[in-house]
Amino acid sequence: MPEKGHDWEAIIAALRGEERLRVWSLIITVFGDAIVPRGGRIPLQALQEILARLGIEPGAVRTALSRLASEGWVIREREGRRSFYSLDSGGRRAFDIATQRIYAPGPPQWDGRWTVVVPILGEDVAGADLEASGFASRNGTWIRPETTGAPALPSGLDTYLVIADQPGVSPADAYRFWDLDHIGEAVSVFVDALKPLIVALESGARPDPLDALALRTLLIHGWRRIILKAYPLPVALLPPNWPGLEGRGRVKAVYEELVAPSEAWLTDAGLPPLSDPEEFSVRFGGATAKS
Repeated sequence: MPEKGHDWEAIIAALRGEERLRVWSLIITVFGDAIVPRGGRIPLQALQEILARLGIEPGAVRTALSRLASEGWVIREREGRRSFYSLDSGGRRAFDIATQRIYAPGPPQWDGRWTVVVPILGEDVAGADLEASGFASRNGTWIRPETTGAPALPSGLDTYLVIADQPGVSPADAYRFWDLDHIGEAVSVFVDALKPLIVALESGARPDPLDALALRTLLIHGWRRIILKAYPLPVALLPPNWPGLEGRGRVKAVYEELVAPSEAWLTDAGLPPLSDPEEFSVRFGGATAKS
């Protein structure tokens, strides 16, 4: 049962932090985490109610949705006097890629092989695309561990020498190639911000459905903003005692407690049932199985 005596308002405010939330980015989180699994379409009124619990005015929601629509992220539909929003196909593809990293159960598997990419004409014209695909630059040479689920090589590598499936010995400080230190620091700060919520849940307190959905949204919003900046390296290449491992475990544990009541709110708000309950149930390696 929901714990009415607990100060969920204070916990929500603490998770929001002093930094002003970007409404459009928060909407993206709501869609990816809660709406896409239920078909990807939500009434404007329901979306406004979710975000109102986070202190965001309806007018700000409409403005952000207008921006997202103009940029090709969402589509607006009208049925009588009601407005509905869903993801455009481009936005859906971006979500599908991000979802694999946000809800991964842990670091990917790796058999020790690398892909090496070297510019042969002196100009590193594809550097940005290589970096976006998980490559790190070392003295002008791009390297990436070929982990399970690694993205495809970018196009436009005609002026590069590409050596795929190259076995090699990993230097002890290979993680420094990916500059994970600041990511680890961000994870530590985020886990500290979660502590009041963790303590409340561990004491047996449970938020009501809308509070649970608000907390779940802030949880995933904060997590995705951090973890999508870090290429998923295998355990063998991570820094010693890297906070990302504990952080993912903490996020998983909190998510597990918030899923059932937050999903109940979505059902009561008239959203369709989960499109693929089995796929949803394996988020974080099974955190949502009991929902």
